[in-house]
This record gives sequence, C-alpha cells and structure tokens, in this order.
Amino acid sequence: MTTFAMPSPAHRPIHLTTAERAESLPAETFRSAFRMHPSGVAVVTADLSGRPVAITVSSLASVSAEPPLIVFSVSSKASSSSVLRRADSVVVHMVGSDQLWLAQLGATSGVDRFADTGAWTRLVTGEPVFTAAPAWVRGKVVSRIEAGEASIFVVHAVAAAVPEGAAEPVSAPLVYHSRSWHRLDDRSKLA
Repeated sequence: MTTFAMPSPAHRPIHLTTAERAESLPAETFRSAFRMHPSGVAVVTADLSGRPVAITVSSLASVSAEPPLIVFSVSSKASSSSVLRRADSVVVHMVGSDQLWLAQLGATSGVDRFADTGAWTRLVTGEPVFTAAPAWVRGKVVSRIEAGEASIFVVHAVAAAVPEGAAEPVSAPLVYHSRSWHRLDDRSKLA
C-alpha cells in the first residue's frame, strides 16, 4: 500500500506580468471559444460554522486515482466562494439529467439553496449533501490556487456514495454547452 502525506491547503496565487496581460486574448473571445466546449456538471457543497453553501461547477475533473484527487474552479464573484475558500472539506455531487433542478439551484444567484430541508441532509462530518444526487464524493481541500478571477481547488477524495453495482449512470449525463443544459443519451452516441 502506498502512503502519501497531503499538505495543508495552500493559497498559491498565479500572477501575470503586465507584458503577459497585454498578450491576453480578449475576455469575450475566450468565453466564446469555451462556449463550444461541452462540460459535465456537478454541484459542490461545503459548510463553515453552520453556513452551508452550494454551487454548480462545470470545471470538475479527476486528476489522479492514486491518490484520488479532484479539481474544480470557482469564480471569485460567486456568492459561495468566500465559504469555499475557507472550508476544509467539500462534497462533490455527480448529477445527471434527472437532477437538472439541482444543477439549476446551484447555478441560480440570490436563492436559498437549502430552503427545502427535505432535499438535503448532513453527513456525520457536517457537510451538506443533497439526497437526490445519484453519487457524491466527500473530499478534503489540499490546495487552493488563485488564478485570475477564480480559485482552483484540489481535493483529496476520502469518502463516497456510489450506487452499488451501477456500471452505467443512474440517469442520463447532464452537460452544459453554449449556455444551455443538455442530456446525453443513446442518440448522441457517435461510435
């Protein structure tokens, strides 16, 4: 068995020089290019002193299976960012098209994402978890990197709830593309 030590979460800012910034692609051109890139959808929750937060992310990626590491980014403008920046742990909810309402809830500004107390509970470790998510991963934040107008989170997966024997997703995958939600199904399969 391989052992590894995870460092405490670090804040490592990424700064560009004035010359590097001058070479930057205009923000709207950059956004337009990425509208052409479909991405999976997840909902991330955290809690800090009894203040639960949730946010929908489309930047989720697995980095490593050994050790199990996940990354995602969150805009510094997001209402959840201040809590996420200080939280030691998060829960990443894998959502499918049947949980579109949950993805929309995490993406909607100015709403109480935890008003429906029947939609979520707390893990024994204190993090909020939405019960409709077919799978979730609890992780400890091991690094935060400030990058432009966002924070990149590196998370060490320590616990999960995955449907037993589920070789296929419980519901069709949910994808965000060109500012809209999409369901992947057999008709979208190319090969």
